[in-house]
Amino acid sequence: MLQREIWNDLISWKKRPHHPLIIKGLRQIGKTYIVKHFGKKFYENVVYLDLRANKAVHKAFDGNFDVNQMILSITATDTTARFIPHKTLLILDEIQDCTNARSSLKYWDLDGRFDVICTGSFLGVKGFRNPYTRGVPVGYEEQINMYPLTFQEFLINTGMDKKVFDYVFKSLSEKTMIDSAVHSSLRDLYLQFLIVGGMPEAVLKFFETHDLNQVHDIQQRILHSIRDDFGRYKDKDGNDAINEVLKLRAEACLDSLPAQLAKEYKKFQYSLVDVKGHSPEKADGLQYLEDVGLIVRSFNTRELVYPLTASKISTEFKVFYIDTGLLISQLNEDVPSKILAGDLGPYKGAIAENMVASSFAKNDMDLYYFHAPSGSPELDFLYEENGIVGIIECKSSNNRATSMKFVLENSKKYGQHPAIKIADANVGGGKNFDTYPLYSLGFIQKKHENNIVQTIDVKNIKVPD
Repeated sequence: MLQREIWNDLISWKKRPHHPLIIKGLRQIGKTYIVKHFGKKFYENVVYLDLRANKAVHKAFDGNFDVNQMILSITATDTTARFIPHKTLLILDEIQDCTNARSSLKYWDLDGRFDVICTGSFLGVKGFRNPYTRGVPVGYEEQINMYPLTFQEFLINTGMDKKVFDYVFKSLSEKTMIDSAVHSSLRDLYLQFLIVGGMPEAVLKFFETHDLNQVHDIQQRILHSIRDDFGRYKDKDGNDAINEVLKLRAEACLDSLPAQLAKEYKKFQYSLVDVKGHSPEKADGLQYLEDVGLIVRSFNTRELVYPLTASKISTEFKVFYIDTGLLISQLNEDVPSKILAGDLGPYKGAIAENMVASSFAKNDMDLYYFHAPSGSPELDFLYEENGIVGIIECKSSNNRATSMKFVLENSKKYGQHPAIKIADANVGGGKNFDTYPLYSLGFIQKKHENNIVQTIDVKNIKVPD
């Protein structure tokens, strides 16, 4: 079993007072596997319901949501199911396929005898987000996003010594050069991860065989499987259906991504999407890719001012794969060997930027960049920290970060900003910016800020005489 960071999130969820949990994410990233393994590890009993494959069990949620009645109906459909109070985990897989099951979560929560974890691959997809006739259990469910493996998870599963992690974390935080042997090894592992990506089946095959051809075959099969579901939705009667037009638009948008990312300015252009329809119609296909979790968007901003969402240009954006390995599997067959040799070829900018975007998105960070109306300067990524906008320039080699330097040297026009160059180099720096190696993306830490507000003793508030 691959070690996943979400495992610790599940343990934390179980230990504290909690509501039913929904785990969202792209298909085939290991949601079902991790939840089943979690149930086996921490519960005396697990009841697993596949709401996509088992239509008969949907009837268990058609009644008045009385928990005892739902249990009776479930056990009538699945004679192996056993519900032991306070010792049972109920797993509702692909919960978007049964809207009443989603609505019932409130009542499982109020009952309190059984823990519930749900998975969903299409929760944001049009046709699965229509108004729930019996309500969405607001306040009675928790949600968490799951993604393909991060580079850090990849490294953990190589069996790397924790001392190495600690050493690299310390070097990055203190901005000191990393030992050349450690640096070289991490760089090689990073290049491998670029190709393999984070889809669990591909990662496991790589660790088992180190055969990139077999990894490529798995990546192709995963994409074909995901494509097979394009356009899938629920009709007004709750039955499975395929919107063939939407399917064609989603496929065309996906097929256009290598060309979109190979451009000098990687702004997504609907004119490059080879399918009939105007931009708003093609946009439905792109939205579908985003809703199923296959791609993420990075938005241009009008200025470098906090908060970035206030200056976001919603019509101007770049599109990246959530998993860089899936992107590379769509490129020329010789790209993997070139990457291992340190040559990313014509896609070097696309691959490097996609890796940054993927790393940020997997840490639930919003993606922004800056491209001036005149075309210059262009800053690859922006980030927010403590009310300040920071700059990130990503270089597949160790080339000069011209745009970043220009902005830093013209602070009267653009303001003052912390700046980072991520490059094929060791830890270092320049004038007003820091340089970090490409693999440093694997050491990003989610920030859990303290938002506890001081209690005010209202009893001591006095009205002036």
